[in-house]
Amino acid sequence: MKENQRRRFIKKSASLAAFSLAGSNLALSRPLEANQARKLEKDLGMDMCLAYFWGIESRKTALARQMDVLGSVGGINPAMAGLRDSKPWTKEVIKGVKAAWEKEGLTFKVVEGPPSLGTLTKLGLDGRDEEIDNFITLMKHLSEEGIKVICYNWMPVINWARTTMDRPSRGGALVSAFDIEDIQGQEEIREYGELSHDKMWENLRYFLEAVIPSAEKYGIKLALHPDDPPIDSIRGIPRIMNSVEAFEKLIDLYPSPSNGITFCQGSFASMGKEGKGVDIPAAIRYFGKRETIHFVHFRDVRGHSTNFEETFHDDGKTDMFEAMRCYHEIGFKGPIRPDHVPTMAGDSNEKPGYSTIGTLFAIGYMRGLMEGVQKLNC
Repeated sequence: MKENQRRRFIKKSASLAAFSLAGSNLALSRPLEANQARKLEKDLGMDMCLAYFWGIESRKTALARQMDVLGSVGGINPAMAGLRDSKPWTKEVIKGVKAAWEKEGLTFKVVEGPPSLGTLTKLGLDGRDEEIDNFITLMKHLSEEGIKVICYNWMPVINWARTTMDRPSRGGALVSAFDIEDIQGQEEIREYGELSHDKMWENLRYFLEAVIPSAEKYGIKLALHPDDPPIDSIRGIPRIMNSVEAFEKLIDLYPSPSNGITFCQGSFASMGKEGKGVDIPAAIRYFGKRETIHFVHFRDVRGHSTNFEETFHDDGKTDMFEAMRCYHEIGFKGPIRPDHVPTMAGDSNEKPGYSTIGTLFAIGYMRGLMEGVQKLNC
């Protein structure tokens, strides 16, 4: 009898102790739960986007909607608007392209690779004033449709360049790479006459002085992309946007809220010689303080300007968490997209750098960084 009473007492005491301990833990955890319950700002307030350089791809747009990545980045193709024979800077074409994206449940956020900005303007050849006039018309009509960011580059004749499109990376995924030794000895391009870096800077100044007043008027943000690869020349064609100092010079050429940059992390990370790369967080803070980062390409590399390869977002040389934290610190709220992802198992390498599965990995990684940064600051 006494033994049974003793057992009931012990059991009851243990239950009360467990309840008391749980209550203590609950009390201690309340502030944390309240913190976690606070509504997090989606994607740190940035406009998460995907690139669509081949137009509307039904599988990709479906996945974008499922991921809630609703910004589109790409060119202006009149065929998307059913106006195949029209000029891409006309109001009708821009309205039609915007409507085509809206039909997909997406919003056209950034024109990357704008029409009417080509070799004539970049090399200062006859006909550049007509190109520039058409570019100003483009800005006007984009503004009227609420499209405010233009990503452009200053790489004439030879644009984005790689020497390998299928280098095996982690687990056999395929990445693009550049090795300057693979292009040594190639014939120089001479059809445009004598070219120089100074002349390229003069042409860029001419362009900025011609278009920035209109960009300010229409509320357009021009975002110059770094040279990729960031080397001094390719086959005799000079390249000037290949260092942090070059972008400082760009901003000083025409100080304006409309004159800014596309902060392509991979391009900046590959600048410089071996052992003398760019400090990405420091560069983000520097340009962020000057309020000149208008668009972000979130990617990473291994190597340096003359020999590098793309990587998975978690496998390169940059502290990607610190980079994301810096965008948050500077108050960046503009469009951001993953770039140059590896081609993963099950995907075709027909479009190197834009594997669908690789893009899914990149978005998940970016979202994780964004949530981590926000919770760190709660």
